[in-house]
Amino acid sequence: MHLITSPQLSFLLIAGALLFDAAASAHAASPRKTLPMTPPFSYPAARKSDQIDEYHGTKVPDPYRWLEDLDSEETKAWVEAQNKITFGYLNQIPEREKLKERLTKLWNYERYGVPFKEGGRYFYSKNDGLQNQSVFYWMDRLNGEPKVLIDPNKLSEDGTVALSGLAISDDGKRMAYGLSASGSDWKEWKVRDVEAGKDLKDHLKWSKFSGASWTPDGKGFYYSRYDEPKDANALAAVNYFQKLYYHELGTPQSEDRLVYHRPDQKEWGFHGHVTEDGEYLIITITQGTDVKNRVYYKNLREKDAEVVELLDAFDASYGFVGNDGPVFYFQTNLDAPRYRLIAIDTRKPGREHWKELLPQAKETLESVSLVGDRFIAEYLKDAKSQVKVHDMSGKFLREVDLPGIGSAGGFGGKRADRETFYAFTSFTTPTTIYRYDIETGKSELYREPKVDFDPDAFETKQVFYASKDGTKVPMFIVHKKGLKLDGTNPTILYGYGGFNASMTPGFSPGRIAWLERGGVYAVANLRGGGEYGEEWHQAGMKLKKQNVFDDFIAAAEWLIEKKYTSKAKLAISGGSNGGLLVGAAITQRPDLFGAAVPDVGVMDMLRFPKFTIGWAWTSDYGSPEDPEEFRALHAYSPYHNVKPGTKYPPTLVTTADHDDRVWPGHSFKFAAALQAAQAGDAPVLIRIETKAGHGAGKPTAKVIEQIADVYGFLIKTLGVGE
Repeated sequence: MHLITSPQLSFLLIAGALLFDAAASAHAASPRKTLPMTPPFSYPAARKSDQIDEYHGTKVPDPYRWLEDLDSEETKAWVEAQNKITFGYLNQIPEREKLKERLTKLWNYERYGVPFKEGGRYFYSKNDGLQNQSVFYWMDRLNGEPKVLIDPNKLSEDGTVALSGLAISDDGKRMAYGLSASGSDWKEWKVRDVEAGKDLKDHLKWSKFSGASWTPDGKGFYYSRYDEPKDANALAAVNYFQKLYYHELGTPQSEDRLVYHRPDQKEWGFHGHVTEDGEYLIITITQGTDVKNRVYYKNLREKDAEVVELLDAFDASYGFVGNDGPVFYFQTNLDAPRYRLIAIDTRKPGREHWKELLPQAKETLESVSLVGDRFIAEYLKDAKSQVKVHDMSGKFLREVDLPGIGSAGGFGGKRADRETFYAFTSFTTPTTIYRYDIETGKSELYREPKVDFDPDAFETKQVFYASKDGTKVPMFIVHKKGLKLDGTNPTILYGYGGFNASMTPGFSPGRIAWLERGGVYAVANLRGGGEYGEEWHQAGMKLKKQNVFDDFIAAAEWLIEKKYTSKAKLAISGGSNGGLLVGAAITQRPDLFGAAVPDVGVMDMLRFPKFTIGWAWTSDYGSPEDPEEFRALHAYSPYHNVKPGTKYPPTLVTTADHDDRVWPGHSFKFAAALQAAQAGDAPVLIRIETKAGHGAGKPTAKVIEQIADVYGFLIKTLGVGE
């Protein structure tokens, strides 16, 4: 069984920002030259209510609470009026169409996913260039004739129905696949016969944050779901009490067997994975977005076997890698903040019997796969990929020679395989696929895309700068060769800083359009991420979240000090948790930036737990219900720290009407508050995408349109080229 989607990762807030990197990286900026709107105009009326909440003795006004109700006529009218002004403004920008043409040309190249093998068949994804969604294919041999497995572009006219999970049965004959509409996290599972290319009658609903895992006999699979929402507004309903089910092919969902749930633990999420040998069902239990988890298992060979609580302390992260019968291998950060690999014999599960195979290294151990009787370990060395191969005892064999400074990923497969595949990418290297021979250690080029640009015209460097408290923070900087450090270069500073997510080098066609115009692109590896392991993550969590904003502000000051740019030429960008970052940065230092583009951001830090999966983020942010954490949240919450009479930089808030990860009300309320407070003549606009969500599965056409709009906004407001 091969699983495309990682259920643990899909559960995290970070999915949005990582999957949306191409668009989010372009949601940045360009230099600032504040130009008045011509003619002057007034923003759409946004009624201020007298809503006041009390938190631990502190009264907090929330005048735009009504904007949380997306279905009210008042909110709909406000959204329509905002989009009318925003698109009216964007439509007058001459460079916008040229940008769209260039972006379309850059995006028009063949893109391949990493191949994998099941039942002797190879499976992979491919996008011809401008297809809204990638198409999945299969072949009976590596370079055989490709056959279409599923083309999501045929599922909707506008490309807004996307694959959101895919699992192939062990014999390669069946595919379980998840579909989501308009960017929603909700998915419906269906089953397709691979050879015939036709769907069976199976149809499962109300699944979210779940993959699928087949049993070895191919008769069914495990998946997770929620009860059907009773609230008419399923999009906003809070997601509690997930359950793990087994679905037998050919039966209705109502007959699915409940495998495990915990009525006493509403926040627990369950992710089932069948081991390669088919002996065990591994049940990974998450709680919110905390990196810590529990691991239970069930013996599938024993009839009516009980679920065994193997790792129940909730004291660390345990990622299942594979097994040799009753011996389970886990990647863990227990007593190792940069992670290590251990073996647990389930017959002697006591910690005194655990065996360490790969000890903690100086580098951060990102992932481990067990392929061809080898442990392939992917490390991060200062946010750059490093891959090492070890035998089953943990002995080092060799390092995988990568093409340069960038990010590598893949290395999937089975114990009997003698080949695996991986992808390599960098800021100026489109995702390239390699075949790796496990026996010889040799990599050979398998798929190399051809993009309409000259990669040799640009250079990438990594620098280290000091944050406010003296902490050294790495930052990647990309620009044209021969850049003059005279303070005039339009620069985009991108950041995220949260949920243990590492910001590593990656290719974006949109970014190339920015670099070609003489722009600089910088990515700061802020605390809160996973670049240096769990200590780095925790240094940007909860009561220490301000460190993330300090790191970002220090990055901006460093770029200005070193004359890469100036305040007037510096723009900041980030999506999701990165949208929060941008919102906090401009409310704390409105004087420092030339423009800001917060995308699908978490802006109300006091009410985020009340919508969809927002409650899960308290593990990273803290909870407004805790007095001390409330004070920290209130101190930086972008919505609550907008100050009337302040000159804010030109700002384009972006969100989507179907975002059920970060509720659109966050962006609505923040934009309304910022517009009301703006003392200068710099525009504060909000772009509200329709039939779109948090970013995953967004059609290519919509991505190109949004980037063209963002760059057009920045070129006009920041005086790029003047």
